[in-house]
Amino acid sequence: MPRSKRDKKVSLTKTDRKGLAWKQRIIDDIRFCVEKYPNIFVFQVQNMRNNLLKDLRQEWKRNSRFIFGKNRIMQIGLGRTEAEEVETGIHKLSKRLNGQVGLLFTEKTKEEVLKWAENYWAVEYARSGFTATETVTLPAGPLEEFAHSMEPHLRSLGLPTKLEKGIVTIYSDYTVCEEGKVLTPEQARILKLLGKPMAKFRLTMKCSWTKADGFQLHVEDDVEEDENKATDSPMEEEEGDDADEDIDEE
Repeated sequence: MPRSKRDKKVSLTKTDRKGLAWKQRIIDDIRFCVEKYPNIFVFQVQNMRNNLLKDLRQEWKRNSRFIFGKNRIMQIGLGRTEAEEVETGIHKLSKRLNGQVGLLFTEKTKEEVLKWAENYWAVEYARSGFTATETVTLPAGPLEEFAHSMEPHLRSLGLPTKLEKGIVTIYSDYTVCEEGKVLTPEQARILKLLGKPMAKFRLTMKCSWTKADGFQLHVEDDVEEDENKATDSPMEEEEGDDADEDIDEE
């Protein structure tokens, strides 16, 4: 019997590479927002968490828009040089799109946004590579907050544990992390299991552009103001961009 043409193996992990259509959509969205909103900010993210950024987007959706995508694509949307810029002076924002940054388009005043950013933060669990802000030590004894089934997992993370009468028990004092030292993946997982957040999710407003006042720098930097230099072809593939994907979901 001949093999059916429908009998094909399809990998569920196979995904389509984001192409020109996706990039052009981001560029069009940015240019639409430049026309719609009077104030634009470049913000830098500390301890990035997608879920918290999405919460902010939901909270601000009535009169603002967050866009967080590939820096090169966002630069093209604003204009990378004075000749390319979509509004006078806006290419200076584009020059500050480096690292883990995004764009905030808003109807709120510059003063409102800066005051909010100064006071806003959210506690989150630290990830590997984070510098510990305190020393955490577990004394020998029972860990009754953990089910007995967790004991093998805790032991695999390096904790000196055993089961005593069905209770997870540490049989010697154990230092999870030390203040000022970089966390390993295992230490970060243990801190999360213990419910000890160390990181703070924050947004720092690097600079702004408003239709009323033009460009203003809020955090000093060493960006050179070369008005005519643009790098690379507008739509070529980026390697190693800090923002891997656009998460501006409506």
